Amino acid sequence: MNKIDKIAVVRREHFNAAHRLHNKNWSIEKNKAVFGKCNNPNYHGHNYDLEVKVIGNIDPETGYVIDMKILSDIIKDKVLDRFDHKNLNLDTEEFRDLNPTAEHIAAVIYNLLKTELDINLELKIKLYETPRNYVEYPY
Repeated sequence: MNKIDKIAVVRREHFNAAHRLHNKNWSIEKNKAVFGKCNNPNYHGHNYDLEVKVIGNIDPETGYVIDMKILSDIIKDKVLDRFDHKNLNLDTEEFRDLNPTAEHIAAVIYNLLKTELDINLELKIKLYETPRNYVEYPY
């Protein structure tokens, strides 16, 4: 077989979470104008779909870039157990002082997972807030 430089594997996951987009340094009026319905003081929820892409060389001994069971366990421990069925603003340390936009959520997830992976592996996060809106980090 020809040498394969790098290859990507992707794990899809799903979690539900509530949040409120709000900048505490702005007036109520400005928050409503910028964030609209997402600024609801009683919060609102999303059914997030998450794609975790790991890119690297295939291990010649296992044939894996990463064991998908290990990746699944890392995602469960670092992301799903932390954010699923939570109010991101109230129930998580990561968003106590960070506006939980999809962009910030994706970057936080990246940072939580990156430290768990071999340094030679690249990581990309795709987070769907709705079926039509998603963010990618890093881009």
